[in-house]
Amino acid sequence: MTFVVTESCIKCKYMDCVEVCPVDCFREGKNFLVIDPEECIDCNLCVPACPVEAIFAEDDVPDDQQQFIELNATLSAQWPVIDQKKEPPSDADEWSEVKEKKHLLDKNPPL
Repeated sequence: MTFVVTESCIKCKYMDCVEVCPVDCFREGKNFLVIDPEECIDCNLCVPACPVEAIFAEDDVPDDQQQFIELNATLSAQWPVIDQKKEPPSDADEWSEVKEKKHLLDKNPPL
């Protein structure tokens, strides 16, 4: 089993999860983070670290978020490793409570 970053992370990208990950399994996109399922060791440290509750065990991903399992796997193969916490986007707090953000996901790597 692996952990999966879901929709709540889009446009928030607080990165507290990156700071606690012992194996550098996070990958960074422009406005979203993903977990590389091949690198994740299922330690669960990232789940309580996420301030927007965007990370779930694969078996616990809500039904309406199931597509994020495949998105994490696909995008983690394309995006660079992020192993240090960075500043979140300046408008992250404005997006933290917004639901239904899938259409805002930018699948490009960061600049």
